[in-house]
Amino acid sequence: MEKARRVLLKLSGEALAGPAGKGFDEATVKAVAKQVKPSAEEGIEIGVVIGGGNFWRGRSSNAIDRPKADQIGMLATVMNCIYVSEIFRSEGMDTEIFTPFACGTMTKLFSKDAANQCFREGKVVFFAGGTGHPYFSTDTGIVLRAIEMEADLILLAKAVDGVYDSDPRTNPDAKKYDTVSIGEVIEKKLAVVDLTASIMCMENHMPMAVFGLGEKDSIGKAMKGDITGTVVTVDDK
Repeated sequence: MEKARRVLLKLSGEALAGPAGKGFDEATVKAVAKQVKPSAEEGIEIGVVIGGGNFWRGRSSNAIDRPKADQIGMLATVMNCIYVSEIFRSEGMDTEIFTPFACGTMTKLFSKDAANQCFREGKVVFFAGGTGHPYFSTDTGIVLRAIEMEADLILLAKAVDGVYDSDPRTNPDAKKYDTVSIGEVIEKKLAVVDLTASIMCMENHMPMAVFGLGEKDSIGKAMKGDITGTVVTVDDK
């Protein structure tokens, strides 16, 4: 793939939690920051979305109302972005955090113009809080922001190192795709992102790349167009 001008990077909350599986693992987050920094210094415009699964998975809770559960999840992503943003700052990058709802002085209210200004200033831009509405995942959130911000590519850094025809954690014979179309992802329910996000990618011709967060310099390579996992192409118009 060609080197992108503007990318949106999705980080798994669970992956950032490291071996403990909950909260933050500082060594893991610092390693991510060190991979992102060279690309930011080279002028690639980088947006970041982080899941909230290291703190909360609302869909697994049956004890409370779904909208309230999803609101807790949105706040989990805000906490993650504040933490990761500060680690990025400690590594020498300028950052800004946007949310679709007011969070006092902790974040800025999202607008495309304001986010574009931050990109022009060379900041790494964090998009926290998902879409701001229940029933929409951070998958949908990153696709929405990628489309709004006219990104060239969505990068998905996951615990699994690409897209497979079945779950490689339970099927040792699972086949890994080097390239797969978004139409095939939807048809075969390959679970790259959720269905709503997949359809948005297809309708708006937004390509994605999926790779393993734990692989050596996988983010740095992906920023330069060297995808170690799977490229998800958009169908022809």
